[in-house]
Amino acid sequence: MKHASMLLFVVLTFSSLAVAGKIYGSVSEGGKPVPQGVKVEVTCGANNYVAQTDAYGSFKLFVPDKGKCTLKVNYQGQAPSIEINSYEGSVQYDLILEKSGAQYTLRRK
Repeated sequence: MKHASMLLFVVLTFSSLAVAGKIYGSVSEGGKPVPQGVKVEVTCGANNYVAQTDAYGSFKLFVPDKGKCTLKVNYQGQAPSIEINSYEGSVQYDLILEKSGAQYTLRRK
């Protein structure tokens, strides 16, 4: 009985991870990666998921929601955003921050 309970626990744990979608990618400005610790936030409906860039400007997070979402990069006091899609599987978004005047915009590479 103890083994059956443990097996059920393992199956349920890994099946919930398999349903979650992985969103990953990189953020750059002027051909160089943004610094480590830049906040990347994905909003799907009322749910928010947050990650930070690493030393290479890369980020990754798991988003269980499916469909249209908004990805926002908090950079130098601004928060430019872009509409993305979240799926059951993995999806990559390599993003470029562009400065026009004093405003940053975000676009896909």
